[in-house]
Amino acid sequence: MTERETPGAPPSRRRRRWAAAGIVLLLVAGGVWANNTSLFGSTAGKAPRVLAHRGLSQTFDASGVGNDTCTAERIHPPEHDHLENTLSGMRAAFDAGADAVELDVHITADGDFAVFHDWEVGCRTDGSGTTRDHTMAELKELDIGYGYTPDGGRTHPFRGQGKGALPSLGEVLAEFPTEPLLIHVKSDDPAEGEALADRLARLPDRRLGEVTVYGGDAPVAALRDRMPGLRVMSKEIMLDCLLAYEAVGWTGHVPAACSGVQLHIPEGYAPWLWGWPSTFVARMEAVDTRVVLVAGSGGFSEGFDTRESLERVPDGFTGTIWTNRADRIAPLVR
Repeated sequence: MTERETPGAPPSRRRRRWAAAGIVLLLVAGGVWANNTSLFGSTAGKAPRVLAHRGLSQTFDASGVGNDTCTAERIHPPEHDHLENTLSGMRAAFDAGADAVELDVHITADGDFAVFHDWEVGCRTDGSGTTRDHTMAELKELDIGYGYTPDGGRTHPFRGQGKGALPSLGEVLAEFPTEPLLIHVKSDDPAEGEALADRLARLPDRRLGEVTVYGGDAPVAALRDRMPGLRVMSKEIMLDCLLAYEAVGWTGHVPAACSGVQLHIPEGYAPWLWGWPSTFVARMEAVDTRVVLVAGSGGFSEGFDTRESLERVPDGFTGTIWTNRADRIAPLVR
């Protein structure tokens, strides 16, 4: 075959071009790997933080739990005397070594904020109706230990012990004036976000630095409009941050949507994040964002609650671990 009949470049030239392209691809891949590996970051002596979900509380069987499940009716046999969202349960969590406590709030009929998880009071208490149907004084008359049972209703170990134990948000802030708190707005009412902003705006800036608020898109957006410097989280905020980060995070750049917020990352999704674990956490901390690792899919209060579950937390993770058993977990990570 003559040279004129030979299509394209000579084989040797094509091979050189393919070799050069391969080298470029390897260099790019190596650069992306080096930019996102956690192998070279030093996390020696840095332990994860511990976030106590609802303080120290009674845990329950989460299998088959839905939005309307009364979890007080399926608790495990009690190992301690504390109930969720109470001052004593929060203090017990901090005393056990928790770095922060999560609590739930509902607005009341008289415009206060009750620290209580359920929309309806009938599951845990001897009352009826919604939390917002009642004034704060009326809620304090309820026995919040009334409905707990570990054996299908045969016994109620906390009945009669919870009257007056439902705190207001003001009481929590007074009891824990410096401790980090994560406030969960349980409704999807933007007016509740505005009312919470009015309440939190009374706090000094130094105290607000240790307060984070999360919840539905609407109330969190309303609160953020009023208090743009407060650390917050919602589903919309999470998606805006993580979708942008997945697009550009391989370069090491952290999008503006990820700045000054909190991220609750399910353990199954976490390994897909650029730089996971320590490089990712360091990048987020550099823009004043906190990273919380939650167990499983992150649904229905899944936490790292046993010694065995801690083995799933990756080496080098220095963010925050979500747990329902701070009394077990905090001593293990210190």
